[in-house]
Amino acid sequence: MGKLRYYLCMALYYLFARHLPATDMPYNLGSKKIREILCRGIFKKTGRNVTIEHGAYFGSGRDIEIGDNSGLGLNCRVNGPLKIGDNVMMGPDVMIFTQNHEYSRLDIPMNLQTAPKEPVVIEDDVWIAARAIILPGVTIHKGAIVGAGAIVTKDVPEYAIVGGNPARVIKYRNSTK
Repeated sequence: MGKLRYYLCMALYYLFARHLPATDMPYNLGSKKIREILCRGIFKKTGRNVTIEHGAYFGSGRDIEIGDNSGLGLNCRVNGPLKIGDNVMMGPDVMIFTQNHEYSRLDIPMNLQTAPKEPVVIEDDVWIAARAIILPGVTIHKGAIVGAGAIVTKDVPEYAIVGGNPARVIKYRNSTK
């Protein structure tokens, strides 16, 4: 029953639910709830009040964990292994990669050389703005903000605000104001 449920949820998500309207549209047809229910049958772990937006692509989804009050943004493209904590906001068109190509061997074409998967971890209370790109093996620590269009190539410290290509710390969130 477990495999059948998984494949049924995958088929319903990619053929139907992925294409339902965004959750903020007045004619959303219950799309938030439909996508959330289907992802419970797909993801490794799904918290409460999860939002999976229109067009989100997550491959097989088997090694994705998403915490309470978190979401995948409009038209995002993410791959596992991926662990998303609680209260994580994700803007549109975010891409999270967990695998890359190798290029060290000259006797094998690059498109046939793949590196091992490296998990991405996004801790609690993180905001990932529109069109950010997060590369394999990165951890975005608690309370961080990733600016729009940033390309994150290394770990982001707690409460840091990062931006640019490659992403660099711009400043830290101030807890006194």
